[in-house]
Amino acid sequence: FSIQRVDDSYLLKASHILLGAIAGKYSREMNDQKPSVDGKSTVEFRIAKLNQVWEKATRMQLPPVRQAELHSDLKIQEKDELQWKKSKAEGMDENGEREAKLRRGFNVILAKYGMDGKKDTRPLESNNLKDHDIREGDMFDDPRLDKLWNKAKSSGKFSEEEMQSLKREFQHHKDKISEYNIVMDTVSRTEEIHKNVISPLEGEVKQHVLHQKHTDLKDKMRDLNQGFERLRKLSHEGFSEDSEFKEPRVIELWEMAQRANLTGDELDSLKEELKHFETKVEKHSHYQEQLELSHQKLRHVEALGDNDHILRNQERYNNLAEKTREMGYKMKKHMQDLTSKISRKGLDRNEL
Repeated sequence: FSIQRVDDSYLLKASHILLGAIAGKYSREMNDQKPSVDGKSTVEFRIAKLNQVWEKATRMQLPPVRQAELHSDLKIQEKDELQWKKSKAEGMDENGEREAKLRRGFNVILAKYGMDGKKDTRPLESNNLKDHDIREGDMFDDPRLDKLWNKAKSSGKFSEEEMQSLKREFQHHKDKISEYNIVMDTVSRTEEIHKNVISPLEGEVKQHVLHQKHTDLKDKMRDLNQGFERLRKLSHEGFSEDSEFKEPRVIELWEMAQRANLTGDELDSLKEELKHFETKVEKHSHYQEQLELSHQKLRHVEALGDNDHILRNQERYNNLAEKTREMGYKMKKHMQDLTSKISRKGLDRNEL
């Protein structure tokens, strides 16, 4: 028993050291990326630690769609950190709340892609393009979701196209459960580290940060409960004929807007913007599918050994990968802006 306790303690410390090494301090020395000296290595990001993550990901050989997703997440993280640095230089974020949120976001990325130093038991591929690889009846790694899915599937009330839409809804909810678990894990680890705080002043600041994290967790849990209730209703009643949107993320934003006490004109304006956003989401999904197919074709021609053919397919694959990353970033940024806009308008309305 005592040996096990020592091992656990050692492993906990080791994982903290690893996270500390890769996450580092938010300082100019650690974060500012210096240009490549040898002119050979490509610098993807302007922040050193993000480049370290990207280089590790390329060595890990993540599936192409997942790698493109990581790139988009890192670009969003880069944008947010550079904005924070600018505001910090202007004397803002004195209580460190925004800095803590950025650090948490970075830790979530590490955990999401299996780079947080923990043994990763999550599936390697989350884009769910290869349905034949998934064991029947155990599609979403969650008993409640699997039970609901199987019930909907055997009900006979959904067309093939509606089943695809419903699957996207379930997959989106599964991803949100995964993100909630990752955030909860990072909060638990942060609490473990903060137990060793000596300075009372530092302790007060960290208590404030922890309180904010718990608030975020409560919000995410409420969001999960609302999402599951929506899935339950969809599974029992089917899709509404006059449904405004098809994509889960867009539906979520629309429902969020309807709860935010916006005026009729504001809702109409937002509805138009969400239609444009939905087109962007669908286009991104199409590019993800094309990237996966291009990757499979490249592997096939590599096995045949025709160099000219390989070069042509490699070029096509590289172009698709770049386009998918770029579109992923634009889509995530647009979603970030829309979420912020709806939250802000809702807050402004409640204050009146």
